[in-house]
Amino acid sequence: MPARHDSFYGRRKGKPLRPGQAERLTRLLPVLRIDTAQPPPDPFSALFAVPVTAIVLEIGFGGGERLVHEAAAAPQTGHIGIEVFEAGLAKAAAAIDKSGLANIRLYDGDAGPLLDWLPAGSIARIDLLYPDPWPKRRHWKRRFVNAANLQRIARVLEPGGTFRFASDIAAYVDWTLQHVRREPALIWTAETADDWRRPWPDWPGTRYEAKAIGEGRRPAYLTFRRTG
Repeated sequence: MPARHDSFYGRRKGKPLRPGQAERLTRLLPVLRIDTAQPPPDPFSALFAVPVTAIVLEIGFGGGERLVHEAAAAPQTGHIGIEVFEAGLAKAAAAIDKSGLANIRLYDGDAGPLLDWLPAGSIARIDLLYPDPWPKRRHWKRRFVNAANLQRIARVLEPGGTFRFASDIAAYVDWTLQHVRREPALIWTAETADDWRRPWPDWPGTRYEAKAIGEGRRPAYLTFRRTG
């Protein structure tokens, strides 16, 4: 079977969810989930139950801490989160329910089909934060950053929209820069070294990032802009 280039490779299930977690996920996910079997709403902002002026997307949100933090800080922005790991979905769904946020939607499948479903130019920013680097050469085809997915990202970003990538693995940072250079619709915005060494403004950090820094790895924060 040929390798897919839109997949999240890795675990989808870990330890069984506790009964309360499972009940909440079963109850909440159908309400929060984006149904790609239906056409996108028109206007696309109607995807959310509250008025929004811009929409951002996070690919692989982990436990959803940053997703919920950003949605609470920017209630006028719609937030779409993609995650396939069941425990992360359960944690995020519980936090969204507790906070009462209505400007978040979730997608629990591979990112490629959702990117293909999204209307062109509908997204202001896409974040890919600390993705699995798949360090072994035979696994490089599993890296999410590749030509096909960068084309998808460029298509759905609005002109001037941004694609942000963070990693503490230097080889994956170099890989990403090399691949983005081949995508004419995306340009790297860095002008000085500090532009990619420093976190983005109002960046709350992640648990994984704190662990990486504690172990002596220095993250890179790349920002690419959609031309046109």
